[in-house]
Formats: sequence, C-alpha cells, structure tokens
Amino acid sequence: MYRVKRQENLEDNYKLMAYMAKRVMEDDKNIIATLANISAVINGYMERINWVGFYIMENDELVLGPFQGLPACIRIQVGKGVCGTAVAERETQIVDDVHTFPGHIACDSASNSEIVIPIICDDEVFGVLDVDSPEFKRFGTLENKYLTEVCVLLGKYLETEVTK
Repeated sequence: MYRVKRQENLEDNYKLMAYMAKRVMEDDKNIIATLANISAVINGYMERINWVGFYIMENDELVLGPFQGLPACIRIQVGKGVCGTAVAERETQIVDDVHTFPGHIACDSASNSEIVIPIICDDEVFGVLDVDSPEFKRFGTLENKYLTEVCVLLGKYLETEVTK
C-alpha cells in the first residue's frame, strides 16, 4: 500500500500523496506513528526537498516531532522563525528565500525555501507541518493546496480519532 509510485503529472502526484496520507491516518490512532508515516509519505512523493516534518505545540512552544531529514532544532518559540510565525499568525507561510526572512532559524544550512502550514484541531494550533528545500522559490500554489489538504485531514483525524 505504501510503495511510492510517482505520477508523471505533478498535480496527479500530489493528489496521490494526499490520498496516501489519508490512508496512513486510517491505519492507527497513535499520533506519533501517524505523523512519522505522513512525513515519510510526503518525503516520498515530493521532489527537491531536503527536510519534512512536524513540530507539535507543548507548553506554549513548538517541539520537534517526527521528521525526515537531518537533525533539526528541537524547540521553537511561538512567533520566532517561519514555524513560530505560522503558529502566531495561524496562517501558512511560504518563504521563497529563507535567508531574507526576519528571524529565520537555520537548522539545515542547505535549506533555501520553506513552506509551513499550521495544523488546527478543535480551533487550537496542534502544531505545524514544515517542508524545506535547497531550491529558492520551490513552493507554489500546488504544494500549498495539497499540503494544506493533508493538514486539514490531519486536524480532522486528531479531532475524531486521537482525542476519543
């Protein structure tokens, strides 16, 4: 079920990525295992990225969760860096050049662009999905659309499956 078979059409590939992420959520109610598998799915279906993972809110700060890539920053304050800004503003952050982002936290010096999407559960920010790329201007409309779809599904999964 989880074998990565990329589609030639980029949008079809992202649709399949979102579908596979949804299937992962159907498999288990353990949030850590689910987030680990979703990060693996995204890593498998998205090209030209060097890091994908989750930061989870804990005691009013973001704490590193499951991810694919090099070791990363463990804790991020709300309002700091791209991830902290996404939480503070409760909005997706697409940064074409992280080196120009005020207060950017450089965990991997190879990263040049980033997309961070808040995960909302019961009207609270549960955490964020963070994806980095070594390319400038890597993330656009399609990536935003399908990664947001994954995060919306994840928020619903958290509300209905995990919190029961």
